[in-house]
Amino acid sequence: MAMCAGMWILLAALHVQAGNGQMVQMDYSKSGFVGSQVELRCIFINSNPPVKISQVTWQKVLNGTKQNVAIANPALGVSVLSPFKERVSFKQAAVRHRTPSLEDTTIVFSSLQLSDDATYICEYTTFPAGNRESTVNLTVFARPMTRMTLTTPTIVARSSKRKMTVATCISANGKPQSVIKWDTRLKGEAIFQETRNPNGTVTVRSNYVVVPSRETHKQKLTCIVTYRSERITDSVVLNVQYEPEVTIEGFDKNWFLNRQNVQLTCRADANPPVTIYQWKLLNGSLPSNVEIKNNTLFFKGPVTYDLAGTYVCDATNGIGTRTGIADVNITEFPNNPHTPGYEIPPEHHNAGAAIGGAVGGVALLGVAAILLFVFLRRRQRTFKGDYSTKKHVFGNGYSKAGGLPAHPPIPKNLQYPDDSDDEKKPAQIGGPGGFEASERNFDGEQEDLKRPYFTVDEAESRDYDERTLAFQYDPEPEIADDMISQTDGSVISKKEWYV
Repeated sequence: MAMCAGMWILLAALHVQAGNGQMVQMDYSKSGFVGSQVELRCIFINSNPPVKISQVTWQKVLNGTKQNVAIANPALGVSVLSPFKERVSFKQAAVRHRTPSLEDTTIVFSSLQLSDDATYICEYTTFPAGNRESTVNLTVFARPMTRMTLTTPTIVARSSKRKMTVATCISANGKPQSVIKWDTRLKGEAIFQETRNPNGTVTVRSNYVVVPSRETHKQKLTCIVTYRSERITDSVVLNVQYEPEVTIEGFDKNWFLNRQNVQLTCRADANPPVTIYQWKLLNGSLPSNVEIKNNTLFFKGPVTYDLAGTYVCDATNGIGTRTGIADVNITEFPNNPHTPGYEIPPEHHNAGAAIGGAVGGVALLGVAAILLFVFLRRRQRTFKGDYSTKKHVFGNGYSKAGGLPAHPPIPKNLQYPDDSDDEKKPAQIGGPGGFEASERNFDGEQEDLKRPYFTVDEAESRDYDERTLAFQYDPEPEIADDMISQTDGSVISKKEWYV
């Protein structure tokens, strides 16, 4: 089944007509460009036994009308009719022999013309079988002429900001027609126009419209023409003339008294270039120490308040005149002390030193005050031990957290009653008045002074009830060197303080 379908397609492609064993073989279609050469094939397949070929005729069919192109007759020879006579010929020389061979009557078209675009018939006249024929469609293409041009060599940007056509891309007399596209960074608009010519070709025209400005100057504009499978490109660079765009440079907002080497420069972006620069000071005349060179103002000598004001620069080219403005103000001191050419005066050094000394003195006093405060706080700090289990007695039985502010020196020996071997308890000696004088004599530099107090468990205290240790007080005894007085009147040992 597939083989039959393939054979059918092949027969259709060859556009074969046959009858009783005879057939005419031709191509289904042929094509060529204007001015080129093309062959239209026509081959007669004879039968067995063969039939007699009486004549072969080529005809052109256009709008239902047939026109003879060429004829080959065994008796009369070959004839090519006008207007094809100069451009059509039989390919095989045997056709032109005295005894011609007419099985292959392929013709050759030279210098194709658009008018050659038509359907052609190759007809065989045979005896006794009759006529056999086949057709071929000839298509003639016309390659377009493509060009891109600027609308005008010089494009001028006007203040009115009107749109104008800056470039035109044309693909003329093409068959089939072309497709035009634009490639550019410009923000413009493309306008297209098609014209169909009488000979069957088409001319495509596209105009690119944009508002000319300083930004469009030197921008690239590319026209892309697509014709069948071909891609044709052409580019132009816009030359836009515009008025100067003016700025004034040189004022860095740091002009101060006595600064040296200051200047103002008038910068202008223009096409064509600026030819005239004019300087002036708004509401006044230029300072006397100004020197003008081209587009620059040079201020001679140190900066003074006379240089302050609004400076105006007028720049002129062939298109027009534009203005740049700079407001100059003068300060006493620089905004940046490290500005080149600036030296701090001696009086400013002295003032800075005085201010620095004052700040340093205040800081020093603050530090001293903080240290004094910390020291006093530490002196006022009290013992933070646990009094719930031990009672610290200093001679008179007062704890270190409370008691009298003055205390007697500690005796060398304390006597204990013999009522316990395990526990030694202080005994009352000499009655409630205290110890005998002989018992109170001791050397304050001896070992006992290193232990200014001893502890008695509270449980042991309760066993003795009212019994306490009693001492006679000497008037205002001196505090030993290893003792520290507390704000509540008590004293403690330095050893316990640091434990």
